[in-house]
Amino acid sequence: MLENIEAVIFDLDGTLVDSMWMWQDIDVEYLKRHDIELPKELDDEIAGMSFTETATFFKERFQIPDSLEEIQAEWVEMARYNYINKAPLKPGAKKFIEYLRDNNIKTGIASSNSKELVSEVLAAHKVAKFFDAVHTSCEVAVGKPAPDVYLHVAKQLGVKPKKCLVFEDITVGIIAGESAGMKTCAIWDEYSVSQDSEKRKLADYYIHSYEEVIDKTYEVLK
Repeated sequence: MLENIEAVIFDLDGTLVDSMWMWQDIDVEYLKRHDIELPKELDDEIAGMSFTETATFFKERFQIPDSLEEIQAEWVEMARYNYINKAPLKPGAKKFIEYLRDNNIKTGIASSNSKELVSEVLAAHKVAKFFDAVHTSCEVAVGKPAPDVYLHVAKQLGVKPKKCLVFEDITVGIIAGESAGMKTCAIWDEYSVSQDSEKRKLADYYIHSYEEVIDKTYEVLK
């Protein structure tokens, strides 16, 4: 999987950190504060959106009177404790990140989350020092499935897209990586089990744990 790869770029939520469960809880609680019931289709509607795009969607869809900045600040405050105390790294993640560093492979983050939360969670897990570039979709024109954030991270790393390998947990993220001209590896996550069949069709590889990459026991899909 790592042959001819010069950089590995990770999504954050559900890919590097076991945190997707938390965001649905936050959506439920946040909308409840505005006397709104969570729509069943909400997850599909906001999948891949940047933090700012999601706030804009919430404001317009649910007629939230707060400003975009106030909405995002409230989400950050609701998420901070869980990120630091209840959202662990995915199995084998730290070992794999260290393996990449030991083998002179650059590393990056391309997340749809807020830059503030991404920085805090990496610091909390003591892995921030292992990443050469950390960027979010709010820094580019559009969120996933557009390839912009992955292309931006690759540019900051100084690595051509075809030399990059992307790890993602949801279909729109895999599409973003593929559209950027990068190799992609889908990772199992409980939150996106319903997407597993489609993830396997889209990605080049599939893993349940990062240890599979080091041990070369991953699934080759293409």
